[in-house]
Amino acid sequence: MKKIVAIVGMCGSGKSIASDLLESMGWKKVYFGGVTMEKLKEANLEVTPENEKMMREGLRRDLGMGAYAKILLPRILEYAEEENTVLDGLYSWDELKILQEELKGKLKVIAIVADRDLRYERLSQRAIRPFTPEQAEARDIAEIENSAKGGPIAMADYYIDNNHDLESYKERLLSIIESI
Repeated sequence: MKKIVAIVGMCGSGKSIASDLLESMGWKKVYFGGVTMEKLKEANLEVTPENEKMMREGLRRDLGMGAYAKILLPRILEYAEEENTVLDGLYSWDELKILQEELKGKLKVIAIVADRDLRYERLSQRAIRPFTPEQAEARDIAEIENSAKGGPIAMADYYIDNNHDLESYKERLLSIIESI
């Protein structure tokens, strides 16, 4: 099995930048948020912060807090047989525990952290699905209270401070990847 790295962090911290960089280096990407988008499309619902929250929480209510890991595990295992694999957006403590058990020590977790005001500014400026500061704060609270997002961040193997320039961020990420 090849390398498997999960990128965790709060919304706007820079998870997608890390995942996209690894993907550009030939890593296969498994985007956890893609499950939400697929399920919204299947339900013929518009992509809005409210519908995303409803879908995320509904999946976890129906399948348990490890829902996304359960749904995506076959794809993760398939990719990791042949390619280094990056998991973009692992959320819950249960998802982390399921993947750690199934992947038998192969999973490394990188937490991306950034100051809240900076994250909210980034979220308001992004081209796809921008958030107001109020929407960003509501999402933070929902992810902490309803998605158990704090555990994987707190128990990460590595941390990247994303409060500074992009070049420093990328250098730290590549240094971590080289050490894994």
